Amino acid sequence: MIKVSVLYPHNEGAKFDMDYYLGQHIPMVQEKLGAALKGVSVEQGVAGGTPDAPPAFVAMGHLLFDSAAAFEQAFGPHTEQIMGDIPNYTPIQPTIQISDVKM
Repeated sequence: MIKVSVLYPHNEGAKFDMDYYLGQHIPMVQEKLGAALKGVSVEQGVAGGTPDAPPAFVAMGHLLFDSAAAFEQAFGPHTEQIMGDIPNYTPIQPTIQISDVKM
């Protein structure tokens, strides 16, 4: 199982429209990626290592696929539309990580 994590670093003053992300962006991603997408989760950062520290990431989206090849095949044709939607909910440039899920 492969997890594609889209991490939005906390930037003081930068907006992140979680309502749009959950209500528009994620459903569009699910529709575009179809059956290749095995699962999705979204997290909203609330704090860092101490209660008064800001979170390292304001939001994180995680997408599960059977393999890196399955992700590339599903995402490739829709890259421009999916990535092009980012400015509709945040000016933050995301960091993307592909991980092999071990547990």
